[in-house]
Amino acid sequence: MLWVFCSILLAAVISPWVYQGGRALAAHASARELAAPLEWLAASCNRAELGRYFDRCLMFSALVLLPVLFRRIRHLRAAPGRLGEDLRRGYGWRSVTMQILVACVIAGGLLWGAGAILEAAGAYSPRSKVAGTGRLISKIVIPAMAAPLVEEWLFRGILLGLWLRFAKPAAACIGTSLVFAFVHFLKPPDGMVIAAPGNPLAGFELLGEILRHFTNVVFFVTDFATLWVVGMILAWARVRTGALWFSIGLHAGWVAAFKGFNLFYRSVDDHALRPWGVGDSLRSGLIPLLTLGLTAIVCHFALNRFSRASR
Repeated sequence: MLWVFCSILLAAVISPWVYQGGRALAAHASARELAAPLEWLAASCNRAELGRYFDRCLMFSALVLLPVLFRRIRHLRAAPGRLGEDLRRGYGWRSVTMQILVACVIAGGLLWGAGAILEAAGAYSPRSKVAGTGRLISKIVIPAMAAPLVEEWLFRGILLGLWLRFAKPAAACIGTSLVFAFVHFLKPPDGMVIAAPGNPLAGFELLGEILRHFTNVVFFVTDFATLWVVGMILAWARVRTGALWFSIGLHAGWVAAFKGFNLFYRSVDDHALRPWGVGDSLRSGLIPLLTLGLTAIVCHFALNRFSRASR
């Protein structure tokens, strides 16, 4: 928790200065010719708003403070725990493959099915431009492979694994899922403008707007709660199986369906279901939340084949 807090604080401190540096590079590139990589970087800096700088600074801050986190993790792993090593379980490659495939089909299929129903109801409409192969790979395949591996290792592997040493499974799942949802929404609300992004305190102004976003009832019910339920299902699958494979499959299926549907369909702004029924994407709204509930029920029966014997 301290690692997350300090990463956010450091990002708020350095983001205005990085913003000023990016603008200076863009101005320098407009005045003279630079090397191709610098030209590309300058163009990107010129287009970016303070929110994007904050996002990159947050990644940088988390990376810089990562050694401190790893040191703490080693200390906690050495301490005696409530569950110890009995939560871990080894699986053969066939079982691992089956867990990933089954979970991916369940999560992705149900979410895409919900999107198809919403498209038939008029809440979404097909995009006029068809995405090419390169865009499909960069927007769907790569995120569906990379995000589950990284996030499941961090949230359900390290964070939940440590939390389970000192708390009951229900409390550990709830706590890690809250952190999971909170971190995913550490970005400014759409349309927010900072008047003086180069001001040394602009990062804290931006951070205040991000935190104030959590007081919005519609956002909290339709967006935050949905991602919290996602985290709960992933954590519950990790506890049931004693491994990350089923959670990785669920995560990959959701990412593939979410990214793919957004690539082929766009939301209809003035539809009657907005904003409570469905939002800008399949990650927002009460209908996606109900779809997650159905996913949890299906997973309950699917996990009977892979669940560890509980005490």
